[in-house]
Amino acid sequence: MSDLYRSALQARFAKAPQLPPLSGEEEEEAEAGDSLGSLPTGMGPPAAPSRTPRAARKHAPNPAFSPVSAAGYFEQAMQVSVPASDLDFRVYYTPPNFEDGTVIVCHHGAGHSGLTFACMAKEITDMSKGECGVLAYDCRGHGKTKHSSGPERPEEENLDIEVLTSDLVNLMQTVFPDPQAAPSLLLVGHSLGGSVSVRACPVLQEHRYRITGVAVIDVVEEFTLEALPLMHSLLNARPEGFDSPEDAIEWHVKTNTIRNPASARVSVPGIIVPAPEGSPPSTPAYLWRTPLRSTAPYWTSWFTGLSSKFLSARTARLLVLAGTERLDKELMIGQMQGKFQLVVIPGVGHMVQEDNPTRMAEVLVEFWRRNERVGVGVKKVGEL
Repeated sequence: MSDLYRSALQARFAKAPQLPPLSGEEEEEAEAGDSLGSLPTGMGPPAAPSRTPRAARKHAPNPAFSPVSAAGYFEQAMQVSVPASDLDFRVYYTPPNFEDGTVIVCHHGAGHSGLTFACMAKEITDMSKGECGVLAYDCRGHGKTKHSSGPERPEEENLDIEVLTSDLVNLMQTVFPDPQAAPSLLLVGHSLGGSVSVRACPVLQEHRYRITGVAVIDVVEEFTLEALPLMHSLLNARPEGFDSPEDAIEWHVKTNTIRNPASARVSVPGIIVPAPEGSPPSTPAYLWRTPLRSTAPYWTSWFTGLSSKFLSARTARLLVLAGTERLDKELMIGQMQGKFQLVVIPGVGHMVQEDNPTRMAEVLVEFWRRNERVGVGVKKVGEL
């Protein structure tokens, strides 16, 4: 990789958001505004901690970066018990207004949560006039998703790509138990979520779910694998934690990790948690929900084979990239053969769906309209 490309990667991988806490006895008041109703039945090591006592570090939070409830972006939110995964998933859902509507199922990237899609979800439902619903969830080890048995949030979480793929399939089978009555699904994944969505697509099709298409946001196998050795140093550049949710939001915005303050105010509070009781005075008041350094053993497996699996998906395929991202050889050949639709969105960082949710929603709604309503015998984009 060129030095310029490495610099670009460093700037982009420094952007990793997160979401609101789970409903628990001590979290009830903090997340009261995040209760929306009910559903139908960057990575690496932390920076060196500050040694200033916590009490001495506190300053008045900046109200311009105060958290915003997700209630204005999704109609429903709840914990969905999925025994097959031993998880209670945090799910955010706006159903389609019509029986034959489509649900766009969104899987976030590592270190983030389902609320990274909040602003985009609202745009999609508005643009589609309710024909498209949106379901976003927190994957295991992230956001408000917790284990049903044993420790709710174990110190070591199994984030193997096959486990994450099974989780998505199990969740769909729980929320939409009858494939014949289920809405058609458009699978959307950002970064790691793209790998999970691509792998889940054929499994869901085997279970007779109708898959309108699969969309991958800002991840290319070859260049992601090349960048992984940089991840530990990038994680070292992140703060260990924050004095308040406002500070966390402000840091994400001012470092351009998330370039859209409106989205950051919804998504960031869910990726931090209060420091445990009894923590040393030097510990920040809020820590990262997901310790990304601990996920390092999984990084390579998450993305290896992504290009070939994407190109072999038996549905319409969409790849959305930030700026002037390059394609690897396999994708370049696939694009020349018309095997997928490529959209490049300028002026955004790695968090494409947060930086420009309106444009991202336009791309997905156009992709859905083009492929959901094709006539019999007419091939969808990517099915050549």
